[in-house]
Amino acid sequence: MNASKEHSVTDTVTVALLAIPNTSASVLYCLHDVLVSVGDMWTLVTGQQTDVGRFTVSIVSPESQNLRCFGSVRVQPDRFLNENDDYDLIIIPDIVMEPGFEPGPEWATAADWLLKMNDKGTVITTVCTGSVLLAATGLLNGKPCTSHWSTAKVISSRFPEVTVLADRILLPADEEHRLVTSGGSASWEELVLYLIKRYFGYEEAARICKLYLLSDRGDGQLPFTPMIPPRDHEDAVIGECQQWIADHYADENPVSRMASRSKLNERTFKRRFKKATGYRPVEYVQTLRIEEAKQMLETTGDTVEDIALSVGYEDSAFFRRLFRRLAGISPSKYRQKFQTIRQLGT
Repeated sequence: MNASKEHSVTDTVTVALLAIPNTSASVLYCLHDVLVSVGDMWTLVTGQQTDVGRFTVSIVSPESQNLRCFGSVRVQPDRFLNENDDYDLIIIPDIVMEPGFEPGPEWATAADWLLKMNDKGTVITTVCTGSVLLAATGLLNGKPCTSHWSTAKVISSRFPEVTVLADRILLPADEEHRLVTSGGSASWEELVLYLIKRYFGYEEAARICKLYLLSDRGDGQLPFTPMIPPRDHEDAVIGECQQWIADHYADENPVSRMASRSKLNERTFKRRFKKATGYRPVEYVQTLRIEEAKQMLETTGDTVEDIALSVGYEDSAFFRRLFRRLAGISPSKYRQKFQTIRQLGT
């Protein structure tokens, strides 16, 4: 069955999991296990019969038999890339990319194969940083995509024709949903449920969700995205201001005080600060304050009002609005999300 054509929930859907060096083996095999469970596992566990099709899943690679995933995990591909391949669906799992990462020759081989598969009407989807490989094909030019929050700038700088929406968890790039990207590495869960629903219906997706206790990240990536102050610039004056504000973000009039310390006029200070950090000074202070508030929500039982005051906001209503804008959810929901994690095993 070709994915671009009409299909029935009882059809067989052929899937290629694309593995290249530094692919995350955990995501690769989690995807594999869940996909091959469709149509069988619910009956095996509950005894209830279902009438849905199956995913036929292959791990494919441009590499030889010595493919090593991240952490030196050896993977034996089922098939090597071939232009005569015919799949309904391709999934590119996340690829671990260290700072300064440069693609190896296998990227060009994989990108060329993806272009040929796209020409055949194959649906192509990605998990996390897998979107970087998809962007390298040019298929995302003029289209939106999501990725892990840490690689959003990598895609934007290397592939400026791609629109990166890093706060999204699951994002189709076109109306036909032939290209679909998903956010952080754990977003494979949302992607796999989306694919099960797409090919085999909501009921089977719900059954698989219950079997594997797959999580909900409907709030997007913002709650998980930390503010990492940029320090890789050469403006020593702004760098000193960053060091000072790291300890004085809760002070009154912090932007004016930074400008005073810089010994620059206010207009010049704001221009240089934005050029060096990518933030306007007031945005930088607000983000530092919200980051500290996140830590307090995760680790203390202080009220939202007390936390707002601690980070420099007497108006708790303004603090709540700002928190929601920068973190994507309310302070109380953020606390619930992350304190639940802290309580695991206690």
